Amino acid sequence: MPPLQLRLRMATDCAARNGNLIGRRNPRCFRSSSSRTRTALVAAAAATSREGKTAADVVREFYDGVNRRDLAAVAPLIAEECVYEDLVFPQPFVGREQIIGFFGEFMGTISPDLQFVIDDISGEDSAAVGVTWHLEWRGKPFPFSRGCSFYRLVESADQQERQIVYGRDCVEPAAKPGDLALVIIRGVTWIFERFPSLARML
Repeated sequence: MPPLQLRLRMATDCAARNGNLIGRRNPRCFRSSSSRTRTALVAAAAATSREGKTAADVVREFYDGVNRRDLAAVAPLIAEECVYEDLVFPQPFVGREQIIGFFGEFMGTISPDLQFVIDDISGEDSAAVGVTWHLEWRGKPFPFSRGCSFYRLVESADQQERQIVYGRDCVEPAAKPGDLALVIIRGVTWIFERFPSLARML
């Protein structure tokens, strides 16, 4: 309901309760309505200020900072307790210091002509973002560089903005086994079905 209609409705209801629907206004009712309206507006403004950028905005800034090789811009977007999984590596990077170290090495060794390009990004969830992307070399698609990522975000300690607390990258493999992958999966599951003790070792 628009704010003006809301105020009129509140005033009318209040007047009706006091037997004053037609006739002179009851000042107490209008003061109460105005006070509630001001309180609602202040609360909404505070919430907007606290939320700041959306989760998708933060992830876009993350990719923009990486593309500019601007480590100082990337660091504040990473939560102190963040866990980052790049499935090319055997172990995740844990904590902001490790993650910034990884991206610092990336920025220091990979040409800035190689850029991330976002193909699609989810924007509905306030705490989780999915991204599909690819790499380009001077505006041209780079081979075997398509990927997808998932990010989970939380409010920072001072509740001024959202930060990435978890990330996972899945990158297109250079070797593509095709139907052979299904054969391998069927073979492994067949072994697990017949030797359950092996499955418990996973």
